[in-house]
Amino acid sequence: MSINRNILSVNKIRKSLNNNHKQSSGIDLIGYDRAGVLIPFFYLDDDWKVLFTRRTETLQNHKGQVAFPGGAYEPGDTDLIQTALRESCEEIGLCSDETEVLGCLEDQITVSNFRITPVVAYVDQPIQLVISKDEVSRVFCIPLAWLANPDHRRNEVMIFPDGNEHEVIFYQLYDGELLWGVTASIVVQLLEVLNLS
Repeated sequence: MSINRNILSVNKIRKSLNNNHKQSSGIDLIGYDRAGVLIPFFYLDDDWKVLFTRRTETLQNHKGQVAFPGGAYEPGDTDLIQTALRESCEEIGLCSDETEVLGCLEDQITVSNFRITPVVAYVDQPIQLVISKDEVSRVFCIPLAWLANPDHRRNEVMIFPDGNEHEVIFYQLYDGELLWGVTASIVVQLLEVLNLS
């Protein structure tokens, strides 16, 4: 199964994001650092794909985990969209002139005390990625149709560092990579916005 442009167009993605975007949804802003991540959409081999990175083991937060390119807000950034684009350019060489920002998803919070703004962007093929070996150990894509299949994910209850139990989304392994946690939660939110869940 695939999700092609007849089912999901760039304009439909943009319209869905604009119709469904909510600001922070009751998240208490006190005590959280701001961050932005980029969700890059590619159309390749008649199918939509989403780009992910695997973080290196040397990073301070979320080491070795599957993630979207992105990072912490810096004072020179005009907004969280610019943060996501700047970090993507620094981490994997995917820069603003190669992306078309389509909209944002609802903010998410992490156990590392970040409030993340997910920025959805369309990337036209082909592009030449330049990977920062200090931050990224691998870049790969997962088909949107595979991500949308509910048989490929499950919820598990975990005890977080604050001592509370929370449900966490885990995907099955894809090409040896484990997508879980806040990144998986962002993916599921995206699927819901696009009416693919």
